[in-house]
Amino acid sequence: MLIINADDWGGWEKATDAALACQRAGRITSVTAMVFMKDSERAAELAIKHGLDVGLHLNLNQSYSGMVLDGEKRKNHERLVRFLSRNKYSQLLYNPFLRKCFRTDYTAQLEEFQRLYGKAPSHIDGHQHKHLCANMLVDRVIGKGQKVRRNFSFWPGEKSLLNRTYRRLVDQWLARTYRLVDYFFSLEQCLKSKRLGRVAELARIANVELMTHPEKTPEYNFLMGEDFLQFTQGLRLIPYANF
Repeated sequence: MLIINADDWGGWEKATDAALACQRAGRITSVTAMVFMKDSERAAELAIKHGLDVGLHLNLNQSYSGMVLDGEKRKNHERLVRFLSRNKYSQLLYNPFLRKCFRTDYTAQLEEFQRLYGKAPSHIDGHQHKHLCANMLVDRVIGKGQKVRRNFSFWPGEKSLLNRTYRRLVDQWLARTYRLVDYFFSLEQCLKSKRLGRVAELARIANVELMTHPEKTPEYNFLMGEDFLQFTQGLRLIPYANF
């Protein structure tokens, strides 16, 4: 089983339009939507019109570009942006002074998603994977039983032993609370490493998610081309809602 999920839906017009073109052509199965962003309102209208399967693309590290009537929500969000943007190790650190901020920000984005789409998200992931930061994990901010994106899956020899061990421990933690696919890969990285064949092999025997950003030209060209049809031949493609 293969889920092909386009991130950044509603984040900006180019991301939304590229993902919609791929969805209309049957080249992606799901999207994850950003809220409180410039294109969030339009993206929600398009998703409802075309019947997209939509999850929440939780944004904890990029400033809101859309209208936020509640000044406290924006102020609270900016505290998280400053913390998580400080350096690449910030997400590994648990900040006890931001416990309330993380929960409040998640709740605000979830409620805005439900307002825009009229229902709960089919799944949850994070912008630049910040939904896996220490505060979100330790405090189990996301509700139990949700479908949540796991860490990247790596091939033998990729990344250091310490890196792989940390990610494995996080995934074990996630699996005790949430519903996870068996493997998770990036289309961009698979195209660069020429390992899509291996992804297809795994998708025949396991549950696999392939993340894509169709606004990036190489990914869009692959998704809309003949190579995509060869890659997915014989595979069961499903939206997250059916997982």
